[in-house]
Amino acid sequence: MSDEDDGKLGLPGAVSIGLGGMIGGGVFSVLGLVATIAGSAAWAAFTAASLVSMCAGYSYLKLNELSDSKGGSVTMFESFVGNSTIAGMVGWTLIVGYVGAIAVYAFAFGSFAEALLGLQTVFGVPIRPFISVLAVAGFVGLNVLGANATGTSEEILVALKLIILLVISGWGLYYGYTVDKLAFGFSRMTSVSFVTAIAISFVSFQGWQLVMYDQEQIKNAATNVPRAVYISIVGAIIVDSMIAILVTSLVPTETIAQHPEIAVARAVEPFIGQVGFVAVAIAALFSTGSAINGTLFSAANFAQGMLSDGLLPEEVGDTQASGASTRMVVILGVAAAALTAYGSLNGITSFGSLAFMVVFGTMSYLAFRHRDEGDITGVVPAIGALGTIVFFPLLLWHLYTDEPGVFSAVVLLSVAVIAVELVYFKRDSIEDGFETVEEQV
Repeated sequence: MSDEDDGKLGLPGAVSIGLGGMIGGGVFSVLGLVATIAGSAAWAAFTAASLVSMCAGYSYLKLNELSDSKGGSVTMFESFVGNSTIAGMVGWTLIVGYVGAIAVYAFAFGSFAEALLGLQTVFGVPIRPFISVLAVAGFVGLNVLGANATGTSEEILVALKLIILLVISGWGLYYGYTVDKLAFGFSRMTSVSFVTAIAISFVSFQGWQLVMYDQEQIKNAATNVPRAVYISIVGAIIVDSMIAILVTSLVPTETIAQHPEIAVARAVEPFIGQVGFVAVAIAALFSTGSAINGTLFSAANFAQGMLSDGLLPEEVGDTQASGASTRMVVILGVAAAALTAYGSLNGITSFGSLAFMVVFGTMSYLAFRHRDEGDITGVVPAIGALGTIVFFPLLLWHLYTDEPGVFSAVVLLSVAVIAVELVYFKRDSIEDGFETVEEQV
């Protein structure tokens, strides 16, 4: 091993970064919401979302081969679209999406911790937001220690949760088969609600993208990054599908709707009892914890790349830092903590899904547009682009008709983000405009 590889992540660590976020987002964060809408077809909704996400992953990897940006910076977008403002706005959208994803994972972490403790309030104060904020703060501290500590912790957390989930889901599916309760929801796969469920689950399949932003932290990146992207997506499909079938087969939809954040733990009670509930809740803490950890680590590296390219204000970090600066990690952590403390699970999830749909669709479109410049199979990015084009308006319509309060919050937040982006990237033009007015006056 060369000295320059010391302290870098190997393939297991890279896979753990991607898989940790996707399982934490799918099984323990949004499964309940997806199952409430798609019922026993939830497994197929997750699978469809992951396949569209894989098309985006393929597109991103191919664009990465054509670009010198190493995927860790929005200069990739700029090199293909030729517009720094659009590239910067895409980057800001990603950062906001990552903050939302961290907030979703922290929300689930707090919910499972609350269920394990058997307490909802202390002196009349809800403990879920408090635990969620503490979780974010803990992983902010861990990320400040550096890439090696983060990668090692990811491998341990992911390994533990995979063992628990595979054992429990295998046991549960066997139990469901013996009592003839397994349901697959084939009849629901042609409904509009099924497609809406696919859209909602999108936020749980952004983990592979985090690997792209860690290329400078990964050994033998040219080989290990593509492997990590595809392995993590396939792993997420297998685990999410098994758990979704288990939950929707053994837990009534009404029960899932009442407590969507802990639906997985409720599913094991019929065949394992309280011990199973505790085991799954512990696995959930490992899973959502690793999702917070990996997403924060990679989002900070991504933001550092934007800072180095002049697409973020210098005040948010250190342009001379070799990795993500402490200030950058803390700012992302504070934003996620605020969102998880005050936001709803449905609102945070929907906003994150919409943000990633925009970016995934953009990547797929760019790959399709440049299909003749490299070894790109056009049909794959075409599927990725068309999928997001269909899912985006359906998710908005679902929120407008079924969750008007959440719809208003998501729209207002989106408008605010876009407004801030425009003010930042058009600040020179705005300043020139004010100077012109002052001269005329």
